[in-house]
Amino acid sequence: MVRTLLVRGLLLGLLAGLIAGGFAFAFGEPGVDSAIALEEAHAAQEAPGHDHGEEALVSRPGQKAGLFLAMGLYGLAVGGIFALVYAGLRGRVGPRSDGGLALAAAGTAFVAVILVPFVKYPANPPAVGDPETIDSRTVLYVVTILVGLAATAIAVATARRVTAGPWARWGAAVAAFLVPVIAAWTLLPAVDEVPDGFPATLLWQFRLASLGTQLVFWAAFGVLFGWACDRAARRAAGVPATAGSPG
Repeated sequence: MVRTLLVRGLLLGLLAGLIAGGFAFAFGEPGVDSAIALEEAHAAQEAPGHDHGEEALVSRPGQKAGLFLAMGLYGLAVGGIFALVYAGLRGRVGPRSDGGLALAAAGTAFVAVILVPFVKYPANPPAVGDPETIDSRTVLYVVTILVGLAATAIAVATARRVTAGPWARWGAAVAAFLVPVIAAWTLLPAVDEVPDGFPATLLWQFRLASLGTQLVFWAAFGVLFGWACDRAARRAAGVPATAGSPG
């Protein structure tokens, strides 16, 4: 069963990654092009007569093609990990239906791994960020991911201990999640390296496109994985795959 789930996660993760790559190409790449143009214009002002376009190791068309490769590999990795976690959760926590559990797990993963770090350290386009601080910024970002995962585990454990009713259980779980997350947002140092004069509209368009890409990935993957799990469960129970459909 675990092997089947793993293969399913890998294939559907790849598909969801390509779907998200299409979204990023359509909505994120124009902002990247604009940010690169600003960076080159700023560099040209500092060093007139120097052709900064020759410094790029990979051309922009190559980078755009590589976007789909990167998102596909991302989907493969995330899909495999998700499938293993799903196998451990199945029948133990969350909704009883396979599809419901997949959607709930995908939504929880998006909040814990994507949304929690994004609120504190949102993505920045090219020309934003000091190259000398990339290591420290990476460490801080990873720390927020770990906080989100730990908060999720605490919330699940809290929900399982509360027996008063669904509203009390959900309320306790949300509180248990938010307490460590808000503490981390408050205590971790802020990072503000946006240069003066950088267009605020372009900055937030890039950030929203970045968040939207992840939202599209997790939504697509959750729906696809949940649909595949429900379909497999119906087949295992001897119910035709078209059962319940009109006509």
